[in-house]
Amino acid sequence: MPISHVLIVDDSKTELMVLSDLLTRNGYSVRTADCAEEAFKRLAEHKPDLILMDVVMPGQNGFQLTRAISRDPQYAGLPIIMCTSKSQETDRVWGMRQGARDYITKPVDGSELLSKISALG
Repeated sequence: MPISHVLIVDDSKTELMVLSDLLTRNGYSVRTADCAEEAFKRLAEHKPDLILMDVVMPGQNGFQLTRAISRDPQYAGLPIIMCTSKSQETDRVWGMRQGARDYITKPVDGSELLSKISALG
């Protein structure tokens, strides 16, 4: 299934703006959320084809949110790419264990992100 609708979950307004701009310029429809609670609202309103997930956020972090989404039968097949400043190999492994399909570190390389998205589609 080709990816066209992306949900970006990040508490940084700057990151949301940069990633949204990159994706919309490349033909994706983008919605954003700045915390876990808002992310679940967005999921209920319109199920995306992909989630870009930050890790460090207030309240529920991205690892916890990825685990909750990937274990929910309604969203179990939904691909999640962790998009975070946490660059340790243990963070990447932990993210993948929580249900992420891929992991990219900030600052995000636009062409790398786009190639990871197209590889999922």
